[in-house]
Amino acid sequence: MTIQSPPSPSSTLVVDVTRQQVDLLGALDEVLASYPVSTSKFGLGFEEGSFKTPTGRFRISEKIGAGEPPWMSFKSRIPTGSIAVPGGSEDHILSRILWLEGMDAENSNTLKRTIYFHGTNQEELIGTPVSHGCIRLRNRDMIELFDLVKVGDPLEIRA
Repeated sequence: MTIQSPPSPSSTLVVDVTRQQVDLLGALDEVLASYPVSTSKFGLGFEEGSFKTPTGRFRISEKIGAGEPPWMSFKSRIPTGSIAVPGGSEDHILSRILWLEGMDAENSNTLKRTIYFHGTNQEELIGTPVSHGCIRLRNRDMIELFDLVKVGDPLEIRA
């Protein structure tokens, strides 16, 4: 008889808005990786059209962009075929996308609001709240984090 190993426990992502940082925690709450992030320049909240970063409990609903080159630009979650360049005032969604689903009553509209973790063309601003609601990371960090998590993994965004 073959004994299969149990599935590995999920990782958990914790975004600390005050520190503008995301930590990837292992099964024993040990920090496996940490990355600087940027949350919304409009603050925290749940209202549609507010461009605010929601807080609470979430899960990774979809992983989009596996195998795409770094700095690949996405429109409506589809790779455009264009590689972005650093800088500019537009908020580009680059490299990879982790689409979030809210698990609390207050943030249950998160999927509809299209709140993501994604790479950015404004890497020099990472560490300050400048996004339009999403969680931005440097592109190399976004690709690394993307490869470390799976659909269904839980996360929390804390004020």
